[in-house]
Amino acid sequence: MAIDRGKKPLAIGTEDFAEVIQTGSYYVDKTGLITGLLSNPAKVTLFTRPRRFGKTLNMSMLKCFFEVGADPAIFEGLAISKEMDLCERYMGKYPVISLTLKDADGDNFSSSCRRIATRISVEAMRFDFLRTSPALSEEERELYVSLLKRDMDQETIGSSLWDLCRLLEKHYGQKAVLLIDEYDVPLQKAFYAGYYDEMVNLIRGMFSQALKTNPSLQFAVLTGCLRISKESIFTGMNNLKVFTVSDSAFAECFGFTDIEVHDMLDYYGLADSYGSAKEWYDGYRFGRAEMYCPWDVVNYCYDVQMNKKTTPKNYWANSSGNDAVREFVRRLDASSARRELESLVEGGMLRKEIYPELTYRDMYGTIENLWSLLYMTGYLTGGPDEMDESDMPLYELSIPNAEIRAIFTGQIMELFREETKKDGESLDRLCGALAVGDAVGVQEAFNVYLRRTISVRDTMAKKGRKENFYHGILLGILSYKSDWIVTSNRETGDGYGDILVETDDRSLGIAIEVKYARGARDEDLDEGVKLALKQIETHHYDEKLREDGVKKVLKYGIACYKKWCRVAVGD
Repeated sequence: MAIDRGKKPLAIGTEDFAEVIQTGSYYVDKTGLITGLLSNPAKVTLFTRPRRFGKTLNMSMLKCFFEVGADPAIFEGLAISKEMDLCERYMGKYPVISLTLKDADGDNFSSSCRRIATRISVEAMRFDFLRTSPALSEEERELYVSLLKRDMDQETIGSSLWDLCRLLEKHYGQKAVLLIDEYDVPLQKAFYAGYYDEMVNLIRGMFSQALKTNPSLQFAVLTGCLRISKESIFTGMNNLKVFTVSDSAFAECFGFTDIEVHDMLDYYGLADSYGSAKEWYDGYRFGRAEMYCPWDVVNYCYDVQMNKKTTPKNYWANSSGNDAVREFVRRLDASSARRELESLVEGGMLRKEIYPELTYRDMYGTIENLWSLLYMTGYLTGGPDEMDESDMPLYELSIPNAEIRAIFTGQIMELFREETKKDGESLDRLCGALAVGDAVGVQEAFNVYLRRTISVRDTMAKKGRKENFYHGILLGILSYKSDWIVTSNRETGDGYGDILVETDDRSLGIAIEVKYARGARDEDLDEGVKLALKQIETHHYDEKLREDGVKKVLKYGIACYKKWCRVAVGD
């Protein structure tokens, strides 16, 4: 199926607001953000949202609106155009400095400084008229030229935004608007790479001058994933207003509402895909608003246009790393959090204290702080429920949707595979039992592994998805045998066998079919085993093994329910 050329294109990955509008791309109107900022003015505003929720596009929109020379035509038909008084008073009235720190993530402090300097230099180049501005003194023009250097030292970096605001105010006779996108990216990279203290000092110096003691600043807007503690970055900054995922104000300015997703799917003739979009990409709660991840929805909408049979994908997880989940899962063994995570993955809810202000050092200090990190970065969602004895708000936390549940599942399975490979004795016992047709031995060993790992079945998922979990565990176990060739969902006979195994010398082949039982009763598990073995026989799943010249084939039916399994060998 081809894209309907009569429809507006989807601007996937385009973060330039003017480009989105000028190319006629589909745009979900978020200009209410402008109205909100002007109606509730603050000197410095910080918005924290998970990645891929439209922060950068919104910052580009603010630049297009406020910057001197703004084109009113770009905003025609959008909500802000109806606010004629605000447009008259504020549109195109300010010099705007728009800095992104998204790519300022070097492997060491020097590299990161160069990247920050480069971003500052590139932004300063937009104001080349300052080289010859008659409003500036010779010294001030030389100061401007120093901001164009990509090898500027730390002192110059620290004062750069303050200096640029001052030079622009002197040229225009108007204070500057400062936009800083993804302010916390350099801090995140610095933490993982081991130069956190140096980066904190640099960013603190920049922000102190640009945001706290800057008479040439009209107002500033910052975005990021996390609210880093005031003591770490925003020291003494009493003019800072923060809107996190817990706040209702501006809640619908980042992400898509249910109505907006409905409208987009209807526009492209994809109303039938609404249920899948909701299951996979909805569920984020910002204040009182329930939101979809826009990156996911746009990508899914594009893919379904290309192929109506497209199933939902994990677009969000694949757009960057999942370090927070990976670290959380690795710490589960010695904590009751293992049972709590299992409850969440099953669709449950937990009450936890959430600490909105943490340093990166604090975030990974305890499992309790990791709950806060997962909440702030979008892996968990919810809102305040009640206060505990220490007057800290308790949040009702849950996994927002199928996509995030799949991320947790993937990380759990990855950890399971790593741990399993360390347990050579048990693996030898299980694989040895498989090789000789010892169903009881396989069952006993597999039950041990099921009790040891976290069950990540989804009580709301279709049966096939529940089976995938047990399928994945078996693949992880079988990968231990380096002299076995293990394939998954391989075409064979009249279908696709769950797992096929053959030895290097082709003396032995194993066909395994996995079923999710209706319950833990003997009759339920026995029924599942019979269905699995019948499927192997009916669809001739052993055919590919025999075509490969395997001399002996063992057929296993395995039925699972929660942490129990039943194993049987067929004829």
